[in-house]
Amino acid sequence: MAPDSRGTGDGKRKGQIRLKQWIYGLFMAWGMFLAIPCPVKVWEEAARPKMMALLPAVGLVPGGLWALAAWGLPKLNCPLPLQGLVLALIPWLTTGLLHLDGFMDVCDAVLSRRDLKTRQRILKDAHCGAFAVISMCLLTAAAWAVGQSWDSFPPGALLAVPVASRAAAALAVQWLRPMATSQYAAMGRTFGNRLWLLACLGLACGVPAFLGSWAPMAAAAGYGLSCWYGYRNLGGMSGDVSGFALTIGELVGFLIAGLVG
Repeated sequence: MAPDSRGTGDGKRKGQIRLKQWIYGLFMAWGMFLAIPCPVKVWEEAARPKMMALLPAVGLVPGGLWALAAWGLPKLNCPLPLQGLVLALIPWLTTGLLHLDGFMDVCDAVLSRRDLKTRQRILKDAHCGAFAVISMCLLTAAAWAVGQSWDSFPPGALLAVPVASRAAAALAVQWLRPMATSQYAAMGRTFGNRLWLLACLGLACGVPAFLGSWAPMAAAAGYGLSCWYGYRNLGGMSGDVSGFALTIGELVGFLIAGLVG
């Protein structure tokens, strides 16, 4: 009986360790990808591979605030221009403008229409160029226009859009070749993570579609096309490329939420 007891104890301890890694991975992803203070500040190197796997769950935070605003602003008879501004800003401010930085960097690099080596150098340049400023102005105008074009948005659709876009982002990190200088080069890329993320993407897109909302699926498609564009033009996957694609993908999802729900 003693060997069996030890075996059971070892299995239980291993299960507890795996559970802790998932919990740590969630809070690590929250701390890295959201500006909202994380309730638990923790870092465990062994849990790093779980960060990307739990990125879709992190999307529930900005998605929840987006949905709350979409539900509450019409009830408060908020003027449409102000509603448009609030709805445009929520997905940006909740991430501390993290993805907008990538959006501007990629626009600067790709729109320069230079050779690949120069585009990659521009991507890493800390200075903000004219293409980035112009692209940011156009993005802001587009998001504000979408936000005030309809009296109301389906809260459920806006809840799921950031989840779907982040599931697509995590899958891209798992599958696409990273740039040599990207932090994603050190991220864990496992078959198990890919299956998990495919399931998350399927749920984030499929359940809302079954309920009549195509916005999360549109966000994932917008992410995929934008990511492929950045990947092809910059020679690999990076945080900037992901931020660029996620920003465009969520704008597409926002638009479709207003158009068709």
